[in-house]
Amino acid sequence: MELKRLDYDLTICKLESAHDIAIDDGFYFAARTDEEISLVCETNRTPERTTERDDGWKAFRIQGTLDFSLIGILSAISRVLADNSIGIFAVSTFNTDYILVKRENFSRALDALHLAGYEIV
Repeated sequence: MELKRLDYDLTICKLESAHDIAIDDGFYFAARTDEEISLVCETNRTPERTTERDDGWKAFRIQGTLDFSLIGILSAISRVLADNSIGIFAVSTFNTDYILVKRENFSRALDALHLAGYEIV
């Protein structure tokens, strides 16, 4: 399986209003529940008004479009990283999964996944 590293820094934050999200271009992943509005975005595109914010994330994605019938892909990746004491923040889209790790663990995460048989591009 092929994993593509993303070359930009990411921020995970909480917002009071969805109106603060200006999705023009770049990487954005927004979620609204009955308890919160969360946003993952490129650090340099983080809205000014956040209620909480955690900078210093990097990400990679599983290349290609994943069929909904596939089982255990995210579980296998998270197991490799957990075995190497690397925490993750995962988000999924219709097509694929994105795995975020703290910047200081990014190289080590990719090395561990490579050793586990994943191709890193």
